[in-house]
Amino acid sequence: MSEQSTPRNTEAAAPVHDVAVLGGGSFGTAMAKVLGENGHRVHFWMRGKAQAEEILSTRINSRYMPGIELTGDIQPTTDLADAVSKAEIVFVAIPSKAFRAVIRENSDKFRDEQIVISLTKGIEEHGFKLMSEILQEEIPRCRTGVLSGPNLAGEIVNRDLTATVIAAKDPDVRRSVQDLLGCEYFRVYANVDVYGVELAGALKNIYAIVAGLASALEMGENAKAMLITRGLAEMSRFAVSLGANPMTFMGLAGVGDLIVTCTSSKSRNFRVGYAVGQGQKLDDAVAELGQVAEGIYTLKLVKQKAEAIGIYMPLVRGLYEILYDNASIKAVINSLMMSVQNSDVEFILPRTISQ
Repeated sequence: MSEQSTPRNTEAAAPVHDVAVLGGGSFGTAMAKVLGENGHRVHFWMRGKAQAEEILSTRINSRYMPGIELTGDIQPTTDLADAVSKAEIVFVAIPSKAFRAVIRENSDKFRDEQIVISLTKGIEEHGFKLMSEILQEEIPRCRTGVLSGPNLAGEIVNRDLTATVIAAKDPDVRRSVQDLLGCEYFRVYANVDVYGVELAGALKNIYAIVAGLASALEMGENAKAMLITRGLAEMSRFAVSLGANPMTFMGLAGVGDLIVTCTSSKSRNFRVGYAVGQGQKLDDAVAELGQVAEGIYTLKLVKQKAEAIGIYMPLVRGLYEILYDNASIKAVINSLMMSVQNSDVEFILPRTISQ
């Protein structure tokens, strides 16, 4: 795993770049804010005309980031073709369910060798495709990468210290993203394991829901630590079976992202789990959240995939039974605690059983 970081040079004026951010949700807004504050011209695309007009007139995205002013040269637009045509680099923060449709409908708008970075942590239902794979299939002439890590949007917009990972095979792509985003409060580290970084970002959402359940049930700190670390073992076991580098899960995109989403009430997936743990129906919890909690969709896909390839994932199976089979939370937890006590760290001791 290659790691490097690039602090922003505050002594010399950095060149201004035209960049596009596609998606007006919380994380798209956070990245637009960082880019704008770093002095770049941001073409900020969103579907809703009212949302774009609000940002243009007030500099605030009240639905997703109420009270947060977007400073710098941020230009909201509903014209995706125009945003992409003006940009040197495009950041895509579109929910996974709509990701392919938007890229495919506008594939001819992207230029040869244009850098396109996915910010979306999710998996496409058909074919178990990650967002980087969708980009490669729909716009193969572009240079692509993914950004992932312990990146709560609400903290980024408040300029709280944060680090992220840019994963790309092309070193020029990695350096370009580091130069664009790196600043005194936002650190950008590099990795070449695109699949591992991206899969870690998608999988951790499942375990954030589990952690929310545990918190609602007022489980002790020991139990919470157990769930997080067993979640790490489970997600790395699954990802490595699909070709990811196990060391990626020891970094920011793996254990770092897992920790923040499993311990913070700012995490959307954690909040969904907490609401279900307090007795709410899943649909009601999602409706109350008012935003996309990717872990709900990822859970179904990962359970199906794990069963198809024979990977043991008891936390995934247990959470699925709670959310979709109306199983008792306490019964599922008791079942998990009565399972065979196996090896602690994946890839050191062999598993003694497959189930």
